[in-house]
Amino acid sequence: MNVDIYEEQGVSIVHLSGNLDTNTSPPVEAKISNLLEEGTRKMVIDLSETDYVSSAGLRIFLATAKKITANGGAVKLAGPNSVVKEILDISGFSTILDVRPDRADAIQALNA
Repeated sequence: MNVDIYEEQGVSIVHLSGNLDTNTSPPVEAKISNLLEEGTRKMVIDLSETDYVSSAGLRIFLATAKKITANGGAVKLAGPNSVVKEILDISGFSTILDVRPDRADAIQALNA
């Protein structure tokens, strides 16, 4: 799992590549927690290169959404492939979290 963090149009982008599972989720969670502690209020988790998400990964998404909204911010998931989209749909997370077709759409929604 590779995690790239950068800023685009005032939004923190967390770009994940590979599998997000029990083994790879702790460092991802730590990096996202650091962003939240630094006061990030707008975040896109870019899933365009994420091959698979386990329940451990889903927990990170939910915890991130709870923390960021508690601080008056918002998080969007962006660009999941068909496998990850199906995982989000079956788990019900696509109804709980805002899933956008791509990073650009997610950034636009956060900056609207």
